[in-house]
Amino acid sequence: MTTATAKPGIILIAGPYRSGTDGDPERIAANLVRLEAASWPVYDAGHVPMIGEWVGLPVIRAADEAGRDPEHDVLYETAGRLIAHCDGVLRLPGASAGADRDVELARERGIPVYTDAADIPRAG
Repeated sequence: MTTATAKPGIILIAGPYRSGTDGDPERIAANLVRLEAASWPVYDAGHVPMIGEWVGLPVIRAADEAGRDPEHDVLYETAGRLIAHCDGVLRLPGASAGADRDVELARERGIPVYTDAADIPRAG
């Protein structure tokens, strides 16, 4: 476990959401539960956990209610926008084109990518 002290930051949790589900709502929900389970270790390390779906899903619902059909994938776009405000990305295991894209964007911007929450520097 990293013992360095960092300022509190926002850590994007990236992993499978729709990937590998064949569109099955129960499997998608189970993936969200796995993403959310990773929020506690991030929070416990003194940071604010963020999951793109927490922001993107309400946007999709609002667009639907307004009769709008976004011309892009809202979940991918939301995560991309969030990364600009994040201090790190926690990449969970599992195949996911979206999570791989998040990691790529983070690395392009010099944002640290972690594969284990224990490696995220504790905020102090």
